[in-house]
Amino acid sequence: MFGLSEAPLIRVEPPGPVARGIIERDSKALVQSYVRWVPLVVKEGHGAVVEDVDGNKYIDLNAGIAVMNVGHSHPKVVQAIKEQAEKLQHYSLTDFYYESAVTAAEKLLTVSPVNNGRVFFTNSGTESIEGSLKFARYFFGGSRQYFIAFLGAFHGRTMGSLSLTASKAHYRKGFGPLMPGVIHVPYPYPYRCVFRTDDPKECGEAVLGYIEDWIFAKLVDPTEVAGIVVEPIQGEGGYVVPPDNFLPGLRRIADKYGILLIDDEVQAGMGRSGKWFAIEHWGVKPDIMALAKAIGGGLPLGAVVARGDVAATLTKGSHANTFGGNPIATAAMSAVIDVIKEENLLDHATKLGNEVIKYFNDLKDELEIIGDVRGKGLMIGVELVRNRRTKEPATKELANVIEKSFKRGVVVIGSGLSTIRIAPPLVISDELMMRAVEIIADVLREENRNLTA
Repeated sequence: MFGLSEAPLIRVEPPGPVARGIIERDSKALVQSYVRWVPLVVKEGHGAVVEDVDGNKYIDLNAGIAVMNVGHSHPKVVQAIKEQAEKLQHYSLTDFYYESAVTAAEKLLTVSPVNNGRVFFTNSGTESIEGSLKFARYFFGGSRQYFIAFLGAFHGRTMGSLSLTASKAHYRKGFGPLMPGVIHVPYPYPYRCVFRTDDPKECGEAVLGYIEDWIFAKLVDPTEVAGIVVEPIQGEGGYVVPPDNFLPGLRRIADKYGILLIDDEVQAGMGRSGKWFAIEHWGVKPDIMALAKAIGGGLPLGAVVARGDVAATLTKGSHANTFGGNPIATAAMSAVIDVIKEENLLDHATKLGNEVIKYFNDLKDELEIIGDVRGKGLMIGVELVRNRRTKEPATKELANVIEKSFKRGVVVIGSGLSTIRIAPPLVISDELMMRAVEIIADVLREENRNLTA
């Protein structure tokens, strides 16, 4: 393990010679459908620091896209993986039994907000969403075919989940027709409310009213809607935190019409927001919850947690997979849950996140380029604009901030129109976090000077 106190440490202008060689090989061997934010070629990671193949060390503010919540190479997770790999690597939970999956599911249910929940293991976030859609349709015996989703949402890239996704048009371009029966409505984005109000509560009420007064009154009868699929905090859409009245209002609508509320916690879950699951900030209990990313400590693992009566409708053979609940991945998951509890990472994320939000709000008073600061825990968005009055997205400036921060030893990415996405490992120290924030602040000052010159 390398010394975390040494980060950031740029030895060679990135990308260095070794990195350039690997990037060239990548271009010839892999399908180039990925979007790489910066030319980072990672060799190893520990805690909240990653090192590239040329020896540069970076403070990691994206945690492998909100996956490494307990940090890179956490000793307890590594030990759990090693011990399980020496005993059993695979034996298909769909056809047989093994204890590591049962133990992981039991631990998950102790922190789950779903009433009388039961767990179905998957391999990814998109598969968890696909399972959630199937469970909802099956629960109603196929009599309800519609789903409500939200503009700005990202739920995955397979055909069912892609039908829900509405964060960028190019994700869907060329793949239609998609799954029918998905109705998209605006998400209450307080900074850019589609209903032209600056009042967050009014924005939330407008969206709820739109569902009842327009969607249900003019487009589809609510008795034909199986589920409302929602991110409690939008991730890819811009780290958008909804008004406090929104999720409780969705719960009321779902209860009124017997619709299942499906909570996508793939990015926001497992402590990212300072709660186990982001929906808990609003005291709302979902009927189905989709998980992945941080749940497996870096290994491919997802889960659907379904309310007891929803889970009970699934008959033998109605839904299954080969690798879901893999013994090694579930052993890692158990260790992840233990680490979050033992190291008080929920409290740490809350406290440190509040400090970061305050820092950027103070910086907002200084810099015109910062339009909005929002977040919960260590799920923080800093939205950049070219003009405060018009709120014109600062897309070019965001790209500059990401690149310049990278060259100074901070790995951070964007989301939404022009939002800096801050999602470090929850184990990051106060010192390391603030060092990274100060580097970003210096870059923002440069970009702000360029805008106002």
